[in-house]
Amino acid sequence: MNYPVWDVLFGSGLLIALVAGLHVFVSHFAVGGGLFLVLTERKARRANDPALLNWLKAHTRFFVLLTVVFGAVSGVGIWFTIGLISPSATSDLIHIFVWGWAIEWVAFFIEISAALLYLYGWDKLPPKLHEWYGWIYFLAAFFSLVVINGIITFMLTPGSWIDVHKFWIGFFNPTYLPSAFFRTAICLALAGIYALITASVQKDAELKARIVRWGAMWTVPSLIALVPLGWWYIHEIPASLFLSARGPMPTATHFASSAWILLAVTFVLMLLAVFTPRRLHLVFAVVVALVALGAMDSFEFVREDVRKPFVIENYLYDNSLYASSMPGDGGFTVDNLSSVGVLHAAHWINQRAITAGNQVEVGHEIFRVECQSCHTPDAYRGIHQLIEQRQWNPATVSAMLTGLSLMHNGVMPPFAGTDAERGALAAYLNSLQTITPNPATFTNGKLMFENHCSMCHQDRPDDPLFTGLDPNPQVAADSLKDLTSLFPLMPDIKLNQTQRTSLVHWLNTQRPAGKPGAASSSATQGGN
Repeated sequence: MNYPVWDVLFGSGLLIALVAGLHVFVSHFAVGGGLFLVLTERKARRANDPALLNWLKAHTRFFVLLTVVFGAVSGVGIWFTIGLISPSATSDLIHIFVWGWAIEWVAFFIEISAALLYLYGWDKLPPKLHEWYGWIYFLAAFFSLVVINGIITFMLTPGSWIDVHKFWIGFFNPTYLPSAFFRTAICLALAGIYALITASVQKDAELKARIVRWGAMWTVPSLIALVPLGWWYIHEIPASLFLSARGPMPTATHFASSAWILLAVTFVLMLLAVFTPRRLHLVFAVVVALVALGAMDSFEFVREDVRKPFVIENYLYDNSLYASSMPGDGGFTVDNLSSVGVLHAAHWINQRAITAGNQVEVGHEIFRVECQSCHTPDAYRGIHQLIEQRQWNPATVSAMLTGLSLMHNGVMPPFAGTDAERGALAAYLNSLQTITPNPATFTNGKLMFENHCSMCHQDRPDDPLFTGLDPNPQVAADSLKDLTSLFPLMPDIKLNQTQRTSLVHWLNTQRPAGKPGAASSSATQGGN
């Protein structure tokens, strides 16, 4: 809130994904590919294989151009992007791990220097010295991974750092080790996959076959290892973080499925390459690389999505809004903004809109401050589509804002601001609607549940909505007159008698057989 933020119409999350996805795919190759270079050189020299050495020289040029040039440029692109989209989160990560970043940048300098010496040292340096430059490069690149991994995993599972604010506590967080091993396996797998690209243009069929088989020895075992390592990684992430994956916007669930499917496809394609190595074509090699890119990007989407809406889990939402008061942070929290107002704390907003007092324009500014880190008006994770899909009228939209912390299985942050600001945000969200709600949806019990209750409640017999209501349909319907009396944070949605009766009748059909209130005949299905 205290920095200018770059408004990305199609979604800031997608922009970061586009920039970071390609960078991560290349940077992991930079690690595994470095080890691949030096071990392949050793293999060729021991076997006195000049053909393999000549290919490796060309592969080294491809490697350096891709990892050093594109890797460095895209790395700067990540800093540029996150600095404009989430400036406070970027600032926090720099200050929390300032020495970690300093060490990583030194390692990166050594990495670039060694890579250039290795490239230009072919046929100019003694073989042993040339290999040593390769080892120096790989060790520096791997050390960069070791450092960056601690910072990335900290954002997902900061652990007890939130209480003690100690560098090493945050660095060696609960998912540090599984992530380090998981990413190392990815690095080794990509080394073999990238080797297919330069091998595919070789005219010597015998040499091509040897390179493909050698690359497969890196890729196939690594892909197999990713399965248990992925299981370990997932089980170190608190189960509560995966609740968002089962909400109305299950981005993580979709991409988790994509990651495993694309990983399996990559494995099958590598086996096909091994069985017909002499017929390997550049198009096939590129397809393998693109499928692997899709698998890795899907994994990164899951890692990012389960952390949402936090930028740093359970600590920082976005741009200076903290979950609770943190010693020495001086940031605005959800609690204190409820009294002073979010517009009072947000300096980089359209002051003309605030002064004019137009509710819709004021609400738009609040949306930019509080919602835009995860949502767009009508693109990626669009609020427009969500409201119209659920047939919310203006009164329902306003009521739903009072219970944000219960939505999406409890992962949504509560609204931070005054009642007047909540009303302005509701006015803006209502202005996004382009269709009129269908009255039929308000007399169908199942649709009533899906549109008004499923944001917080699960369609399961053990959900409090099923177990907490009185078995008597009339008594249960009467209790729904005032939802806040059932639970203070419940949205104050006003339902008429027909709507309440339809909803209760449908809920009773979902109770397990034999339980009080369970439907005994189809006549109890009401609006269904």
